[in-house]
Amino acid sequence: MKFIYTLLVITILISCSQERVEPREVVLDLPAVPFSYPNSDANEATLGRVLFYDTQLSVNNSISCASCHKQSIAFSDNRRFSRGFENLSTERNSMPIQNLNSFFDFRADFGFSAGLFWDGRGTDHSLAVLQPIVNHVEMGIRDLDKLTAKLSEIDYYPELFQNTYGTDEISPEKIGRALHAFVRNITSQNTKFDQSFSNPDILSAKEIVGMNLFISKYQCNNCHQVQSPQGYLFAGAFSNIGLETDDKGVGAITNAQEDNGKFKIPSLRNVLLTAPYMHDGRFQTIEEVIKHYSQGVTDDPNLDFRLKDTNGKPIRFDITDTEVSAIIAFLGTLTDHSMLTDEKLSNPFKLQ
Repeated sequence: MKFIYTLLVITILISCSQERVEPREVVLDLPAVPFSYPNSDANEATLGRVLFYDTQLSVNNSISCASCHKQSIAFSDNRRFSRGFENLSTERNSMPIQNLNSFFDFRADFGFSAGLFWDGRGTDHSLAVLQPIVNHVEMGIRDLDKLTAKLSEIDYYPELFQNTYGTDEISPEKIGRALHAFVRNITSQNTKFDQSFSNPDILSAKEIVGMNLFISKYQCNNCHQVQSPQGYLFAGAFSNIGLETDDKGVGAITNAQEDNGKFKIPSLRNVLLTAPYMHDGRFQTIEEVIKHYSQGVTDDPNLDFRLKDTNGKPIRFDITDTEVSAIIAFLGTLTDHSMLTDEKLSNPFKLQ
């Protein structure tokens, strides 16, 4: 399926706060490729793919979902804080979005109530994917009904919605469903670590040492359960890890004092690609992250019990440089190179 159309590419000139609009012909190329999620509707996921990469979902046609979730770096952002439609910075670091399919299924199967985002506020997945669109900093669409009217005037959307839902009528609900259908197909399950379950010899000696340090000696796996695609089973989805911060995290949503300073435990899939780290992107390197757990955990009334010693004080792991190197080698086995280049997850808009 191909569409050829003229796209108004907007370049924001920061220095003088002006816009330069240049029309360019773009081909929207949507080859028939299968989506990996079981029972995934190919038309719905394809529609979601177009929506995900389309800058016209922002108020001034400058920002798409993919602007802050780049495929080449595991659908994360390499900025500490992402830039919104007016080039203003977001309040938190953009989380990578991968294996959300298994996360949603896990919630459904086990009654798990944790939501998306660093503070867990996104408990309805079809609505959660719309939140960046209506955010006043990120994409700036204040009225989703106006967005549906806008998309209705774009030549390729009526046909895509017709193919997907049997009608060319566009609604916020359908936009949310389609975006979610695409996002749940962003899966990372082909890492070297995954392959090691059937072929243990694939791991190097250093990677095995790092795995044992991660899982056994330092028990990082108590929170980051790497054997699970979504990153945790019954470990709990949120934690206070002793970061000095004024951001209340989950506490700002629940208004419960015991939730202050708790943030979502991220999956470590592709972790070496997703710097900077933490909710505020404070750590530029994975070495800094490990150093925090080694010597930098600060005392806090809500500090996770797994980071306390027998006296109730913050643990000092004192991880050696040699051990840090081995742990990083192991974390490298969690990279899924196939996901980073998967055609069905890529940008369908091709400039002529």
